[in-house]
Amino acid sequence: MFKSLLLLAFATSVSAFGVTGPVKVQTTSSLSAFVDYDSELGAQAPLGFWDPLNFLDDDEEKFDRFRYVELKHGRVAMLAFLGEIVTRAGIHLPGTIDKSGTTFASIPNGWAAIGAIPKEGFLQLFVFVGLLELLVMKDITGTGEFPGDFRNEALDYGWDTFDEEEQMSKRSIELSNGRAAMIGSLLILIADQLHFDLPIIGAM
Repeated sequence: MFKSLLLLAFATSVSAFGVTGPVKVQTTSSLSAFVDYDSELGAQAPLGFWDPLNFLDDDEEKFDRFRYVELKHGRVAMLAFLGEIVTRAGIHLPGTIDKSGTTFASIPNGWAAIGAIPKEGFLQLFVFVGLLELLVMKDITGTGEFPGDFRNEALDYGWDTFDEEEQMSKRSIELSNGRAAMIGSLLILIADQLHFDLPIIGAM
C-alpha cells in the first residue's frame, strides 16, 4: 500500500518537469472569485488558481506572504523527502553524533529519530534552524525580485544569465517540486505512524 502512496506522490511532481512558465487558466467557477490571480506563478492546470475558501480576500500582500511560506515549506520538504529516501537506502553520515558514541547510522528514520537524537543535539539543531530563519533565509538587503528570493546581492548561480521565460520556468519547477515534496513527506510520516513497512529504494 505504501508503494502506491509513494508512487502517487511522485506522480504529482510529473507536471513540474514540463512547465515553461505560469499557466494562464481561464475559469468560470464560482469558487474562484479572484480571477486576477489566474495568471500568477503556480496557477497550473487542472486546478488553476485554487482558493475555494477565499483565504486571500483579494489581498496582494497576503498572497505574497502565502507564496513565500509555500516556497519555504516546499524547500524544507524537498530536503526532508530526500533525507528520508537516502537514509532508508542505508546511507548515513559517518562517525558519531555525540561524545557518548551514538552513531548517525543508529538514529532511526521518521518520527522515531526525534526521540533518538540526544537532547543537547536537538537543542543545537533548534537554535541553528532558528538562526537561519531569523538572520539568513530572508531578503535582508531588500533586493529580492520575488517572494523567496534570498540572493541578497551575494548569491547568483547564473540566475541573471537566464531570460525572463527561463526564470519563470525554473520558478514554476521549484514550486511544483516543493508541492510534490510536501505531499510525499506527509505520506511518509503518515505511513510511519501507521507502521507500514516502508520499502528502501533497492526494494522498489
